[in-house]
Amino acid sequence: MSGGLLVAGTTSDAGKSVVTAGICRWLSRKGVSVAPFKAQNMSLNSFVTREGAEIGRAQAMQAQAARVEPSALMNPVLLKPGGEKSSQVVLMGRPVGEMSARGYHGGRQQALLDTVVGCLEELRGTYDAVICEGAGSPAEINLRRTDIVNMGIARAARFPVVVVGDIDRGGVFASFFGTVALLGPADQELVAGFLVNKFRGDVSLLEPGLDMLRGLTGRNTFGVLPFRHGLGIDEEDGLRVSLRGAVRESAVAPPLGEDVLRVAVCAVPLMSNFTDVDALAAEPGVVVRFVDRAEELADADLVVVPGTRGTVRALAWLRERGLADALARRAAQGRPVLGICGGFQVLGEHIEDDVESRAGAVDGLGLLPVRVRFAREKTLARPVGQALGEPVEGYEIHHGVAEVHGGKPFLDGCRVGEVWGTHWHGSLESDAFRRRFLTEVARAAGRRFVPAPDTSFGALREEQLDLLGDLIEEHADTEALLRLIDGGAPAGLPFVPPGAPS
Repeated sequence: MSGGLLVAGTTSDAGKSVVTAGICRWLSRKGVSVAPFKAQNMSLNSFVTREGAEIGRAQAMQAQAARVEPSALMNPVLLKPGGEKSSQVVLMGRPVGEMSARGYHGGRQQALLDTVVGCLEELRGTYDAVICEGAGSPAEINLRRTDIVNMGIARAARFPVVVVGDIDRGGVFASFFGTVALLGPADQELVAGFLVNKFRGDVSLLEPGLDMLRGLTGRNTFGVLPFRHGLGIDEEDGLRVSLRGAVRESAVAPPLGEDVLRVAVCAVPLMSNFTDVDALAAEPGVVVRFVDRAEELADADLVVVPGTRGTVRALAWLRERGLADALARRAAQGRPVLGICGGFQVLGEHIEDDVESRAGAVDGLGLLPVRVRFAREKTLARPVGQALGEPVEGYEIHHGVAEVHGGKPFLDGCRVGEVWGTHWHGSLESDAFRRRFLTEVARAAGRRFVPAPDTSFGALREEQLDLLGDLIEEHADTEALLRLIDGGAPAGLPFVPPGAPS
């Protein structure tokens, strides 16, 4: 086999990421050497590869589904929003500057087409198949001229396209038809068919609509994937706790102790890598929720201040909402608080930021003896160490450089009383360390909570990836997908008027 496929969507969050991961896991099971690819990703959830490159977490998850090491080649362009109108542009895993949406779509994006095509060709030369994920919708006609992630890359690679639609939202038939009908003739030639996602009920009731869609477009539907809870792993953005849904709705042993442990995560602006708390949510008896009001911290046993692309903005938000005062009261009472990356910086004494917010000198919350200076060079690393007597692995993505001048050492940060801070994302995925940390939290909170001794976050993640592979294998026309991947879009697909505006 040699070739590939582009998984497009009728909308954002139609299921492109999980379908791409599912196809990667299904192909890997068949012994096919496969890699994921997304030319351009917009997300605040990112990951650091072993070579020190920053890519979208969704592509790292898809690489795990394919059982290959993630690489910058799999996501050459990453856009990290820093506000309503601008984003940091990360090219081949390294930041190259801030750019407005107008500036990016006005010329820079198209200039990157050669780079992304080169990355895709390198992957095609290494793997038997490359499964590409689109972004948003391929029918965003206002952006088609500069598109490098949907039909632009499909045209460049001559890859067939399968359009995924979320039927749970409604309007899926109109979305499928409209997507094709708004594409120009050369783009339509590559749109091979459709995949229905998140269907609930009797598939036979859907079949008349699928027949009509085939008659209207001349294209087949390659599968109807049923609705499954808890499949949103390593999403691009949003406020879901990805593993929590799967764990709470499956047969999981009750807590070993008498109490549950309640975790409140401050939903700061520009929150990044909120997937850090997935490992907490995977623990039986741990309840995780996102909060934005001070009173919601009252019954929390642990408060997490997560990462953010806007540390100074998050600090102001915490103060405006009374959350800063609530955190200070918790610290004074010896109640646990954990700051991660930007959240760690917020808990410090002083911030000097002439890079991210350009706000200059700003006072932090003063809960940790830390002074932070923002450097223009971004720290991207995969540290390994020990904490609480257990091995820990993580990854770092930050401009802020912390100077720690007190407290007890904790990873790269420190601990004062029950306030903890570190730049390390992903540390809670280290099972033994997570259990020791939760034991400390339970003790400080006065909860009779006991972490389960055998919870493996890695095993739970593998189970989810296998579920995605099962969805494709059991509910998609896999023979047709193999033909597309190996042979491209079928010849003679009809044109659906009116097509793209000239």
